[in-house]
Amino acid sequence: MLYYIAEVLKGYWGPFRLLQSHVFLLAGGTFAAALAVYFALPRLWDRLPRDRGKAILGDMGGMRSAGKPTGAGFWVSLIALPAIVLFAPLKLWDMAAMLSLYAAMLFGYLDDRAAVPWGELKKGLLDAVVSVAIAVFVFLGHAEPVAGSSPAMITWLPFVKGIWLVPWYLYVPAAAAILWFTMNATNCSDGVDGLAGTLTVIALAMLAFVLYVVVGYRPVAHYFLIPVYAEAARWAIVVMTVAGAFAGYLWYNAEPSKVLMGDAGSRFLGILVATASLMTGDPLIVLALAPIVLVNGGGGLGKLVLLRLAKRFGFDIGEGSIIRRIRFPLHDHCKKNLKWSNAQVLMRFVLLQLAVMPVLLLVLLKVR
Repeated sequence: MLYYIAEVLKGYWGPFRLLQSHVFLLAGGTFAAALAVYFALPRLWDRLPRDRGKAILGDMGGMRSAGKPTGAGFWVSLIALPAIVLFAPLKLWDMAAMLSLYAAMLFGYLDDRAAVPWGELKKGLLDAVVSVAIAVFVFLGHAEPVAGSSPAMITWLPFVKGIWLVPWYLYVPAAAAILWFTMNATNCSDGVDGLAGTLTVIALAMLAFVLYVVVGYRPVAHYFLIPVYAEAARWAIVVMTVAGAFAGYLWYNAEPSKVLMGDAGSRFLGILVATASLMTGDPLIVLALAPIVLVNGGGGLGKLVLLRLAKRFGFDIGEGSIIRRIRFPLHDHCKKNLKWSNAQVLMRFVLLQLAVMPVLLLVLLKVR
């Protein structure tokens, strides 16, 4: 909103043109959302449902969360919304995608509030609907016209030079699958105070860098032989505003936490990371930006698929095999099998993210 208001105001006073600077808007959105959550959240969390706790792998340590306010992602994302509207100059289809992100958050919040938790099938189907909707909105908002054919999404991929023109019937299902998997992997990573939030905020900060400095800045994009996306800087403002909001939440989620973000927060963060990754033009870049989140939360799905395929083809993977001994989410394995404390899990996973993420990112950008 400020971006468009500045078009009028700068005629009266020159410095108002700063409101059309993406750097100014990015910084303003980040700090405004962080401060708003920091001051408002303690006044709101008493209205949240209470966590019921759960015994994890026979370890009653999981019951320590019982009684704490949960579903704080609902308030954090709502508090961030005015800052997004104020600082991020999004267009129509991007706003539709943002509304779908909030629908994913709302479904998670309703699950947090439910007396009986929703079944996996119900949650999976709702996640699929939201994922397809976002994929459609991204395509409608960013597909380019192609002479003699229907519009296509300009896409670039790691390890392959050039660009690809992807039609809707390939782009939408592929993008929806990435959105669905990233959202659920992030949700599964939410089991240690500060873990999913911290890892995702780090991913969002790097995403903002990629959107603004790499794909949104012509000289750098040309250096890496990737297409320039004019709207990328605007999504950098969105992701940093949300990162600021959840940084304000993490102030209270540091162990021992006072409040939990619940499915409302983890689903919102996960699908935002995937959506913003689509805005880079390379849907697979999410693998480099959130590697620890995807391995930690999504590894269980890979294990399940591997075991079922092995059984189908007659291979016996015994109970003593390393595949069966590794538990997922991986943070549960570290706590139960390796005897790591919550603080050790958080610190070591963050260090792994900070070490692996830039290396993978450089490989995906440069090796083409």
